[in-house]
Amino acid sequence: MRPFEFFRKEDITKTILQKNDKAKFIAGGTNLVDLMKKNIEQPDYVIDVNSVLSSRIEVDKNKLRIGAMSKNSSVAQNLDVLRDYSLISKAILAGASPQIRNMASCAGNILQRTRCPYFYDITTPCNKRQPGSGCSAKEGENRMNAVIGYSEDCVAVHPSDFCISLAALDARIITRNSKNKKEEIEFKNFHRLPGNTPNIDTHLPQNSIIESIEIPKNPFGKNNAYVKLRDRSSYAFALVSVASALDLEDGKIKDSRLASGGVAHKPWRWYEAENFLKGKLPTRENFSAAADLAIKDLKPLSNNGFKKEMLHGAIITALQSSLNP
Repeated sequence: MRPFEFFRKEDITKTILQKNDKAKFIAGGTNLVDLMKKNIEQPDYVIDVNSVLSSRIEVDKNKLRIGAMSKNSSVAQNLDVLRDYSLISKAILAGASPQIRNMASCAGNILQRTRCPYFYDITTPCNKRQPGSGCSAKEGENRMNAVIGYSEDCVAVHPSDFCISLAALDARIITRNSKNKKEEIEFKNFHRLPGNTPNIDTHLPQNSIIESIEIPKNPFGKNNAYVKLRDRSSYAFALVSVASALDLEDGKIKDSRLASGGVAHKPWRWYEAENFLKGKLPTRENFSAAADLAIKDLKPLSNNGFKKEMLHGAIITALQSSLNP
């Protein structure tokens, strides 16, 4: 790890102004410190944001508001979240280890970088780490990599479980810039597909910081599920994950939500499958047909064709589990 200078400010505007290309914000540090140890990130300055961002979790009649500094474990255990936004808790508890959840901030979780092995191996080409150097995973060991939404320049997948639940529940990211002005970004537009600039992960505006995450009040608090398929049952990233939620009325599906991790460079929503389920009976046959729609456009790489059937089964399992949460 290269030497760096450490700063802490008490004013959020001054903190943002201090951020530049040679500086990094640190909250829990569960991702940044790893990257610094491996010399992927080499900041000259590290700026602690713990004292300028809120860790409050608030619920009103319109929304759930999660402060940027809220710890993953605090959100997962919050009684209001468990009662009305339980999909978020289920997704968080499927990720990482208890120790990491106790340290990781929610904003940091959203901003964490890919876990592609070539990104972490600085001896290999990686366009996300060094633009223009090439993508080793595309023709290399790509078992964990994307099956949709990737490009010639990058086939990495987004690693967060928390983000999959936020995508399913139409969250919003609230940012603040160096002029002390707030901006709201729909979560579906926050993360980027790789295109030819895979080194840029999000649409977070320059000279801005995440202040909070908001989830609108919704009817999916009861009938939901999070299914995560991975190589081992603890502390492993998803091969495929599915967040599902159903709004049931008079025995039929009034509305639904389906989102996945482990398949693309950003949390992925299955909008066509969701639309198909509206007005349908919650049967295995309809769930299977929705899964068919989700997988029809997948384009697996050389070593991850198994993800197609895995995703199909995970969607059915998640939807059936949503009936009996």
